[in-house]
Amino acid sequence: MARSEVCELCGSSDGVSVVELPISDGSEDQSVYLCANCKTQIESGDLDENHFNSLNDAMWSEVAAVKIISYILWNKLGRQDMIEMMYLEEDELALAQQAINAEANKVTFRDANGVELLAGDSIVILKDLDVKGAGFTAKRGTTVTRISLPHDMDDHVEGRVNGTKIYLKTEFIKKV
Repeated sequence: MARSEVCELCGSSDGVSVVELPISDGSEDQSVYLCANCKTQIESGDLDENHFNSLNDAMWSEVAAVKIISYILWNKLGRQDMIEMMYLEEDELALAQQAINAEANKVTFRDANGVELLAGDSIVILKDLDVKGAGFTAKRGTTVTRISLPHDMDDHVEGRVNGTKIYLKTEFIKKV
């Protein structure tokens, strides 16, 4: 079978799609083919170790991206014994470590209900908020579209209310 017909981690042919490594330059060399099951588990972070026993074979792949994603997944599963058995070239190991460090430093934004917020989402304001310096109140029930997420604080989002760009505390908003 061609590289794109089966999951490069578990061998399944169910819903296979191409997925870039967490740290990627967008090239095919830094992409892997994953089945729907592997992709869903990796994206959610809820990994079934039994399912990923298939990494025992995948970690020996000749495809660098497959070795790198195997290394990252073994790390997430806490399987230091498997990591120690792997061999990665220096550049492959550096990329894997970059991805692991980026994941550890990733800031997650959550609304008042604990729902994850992403850039571009729409939110609703849960209570009347006085906007300092702008001379108006952001009213409860106001929908703010296309929010952005500031890099320097994880408890605020940025959006436009009454044409003015303001920061809103995440404890006073919910995702639409």
